[in-house]
Amino acid sequence: MQTTQEVRSFLLRHAEGDLLPWRHHQFASNHFGLTMGQVERIALEAGLLPARYQRNRKTLSISQQLRIFSGSVAVVGCGGLGGYVIELLARLGVGRLTAIDPDVFEEHNLNRQLYSTPAMLGRPKVEAAHHRVKEINPAVTLDPIKCAFSKTNGFDILQGSDVVVDALDSIAVRLELAEVCTELNVPLVHGAIGGWYGQVATQFPGDQTLRKIYNRSSEGTGVEKGLGNPSFTPAVIASLEAAEVCKILIGNGQPLSRRKLHINLLDMEIIELPY
Repeated sequence: MQTTQEVRSFLLRHAEGDLLPWRHHQFASNHFGLTMGQVERIALEAGLLPARYQRNRKTLSISQQLRIFSGSVAVVGCGGLGGYVIELLARLGVGRLTAIDPDVFEEHNLNRQLYSTPAMLGRPKVEAAHHRVKEINPAVTLDPIKCAFSKTNGFDILQGSDVVVDALDSIAVRLELAEVCTELNVPLVHGAIGGWYGQVATQFPGDQTLRKIYNRSSEGTGVEKGLGNPSFTPAVIASLEAAEVCKILIGNGQPLSRRKLHINLLDMEIIELPY
């Protein structure tokens, strides 16, 4: 308790208005023997905004930034969609991320997967995500889990998550993920991509949204394998998924509940469908 009070006093003394500069954030972490995340929480609870988030402030209040930092989000799949989602949520300031993916980077990933580089070929995708998050926002904790998601392990993996993000490419596994989220009473933000096209929807417990979307096809890998993906499609859909996560964490705005957005980047059309 004494340490928290000392840190709070230090941060308040060295703040610039209500902004906490990075150098003082880092100094407090080293001086008081705390993680960057622990310092960030004390700052936000004291009404201070880490200066890295100052461009958030016209959109998100300090209290909302604290809710975001207090959130725990699991991203299932760390490929084209998942890499961008993790990047966006880490920069947004989500305090705890869990990245689940069994795969390593292959050469065909280089055209679109944010964390894939020639030097990373053969390396686990969750490992790359872990290193990247430490570089861009050390206050965020990312737990890398190198395994294939299934209904068998899903309950243990997703336990404690406030929101789950679907960045998979298998319809069957997506449906298992949706079922686990329903049983855990956790919102699921769904995204899928293929070529010029993508879709986004949010399933809240009891909605059965993914079961309705994929009612005619519960097997296979969806359209991605057939249509491929250019570099821009996953970035667009991942951004929409990240926005959905943000709204859920702060309890503001209108999520895509019981509706789906279909995005056509070739003709620049967005169609909303009820589900």
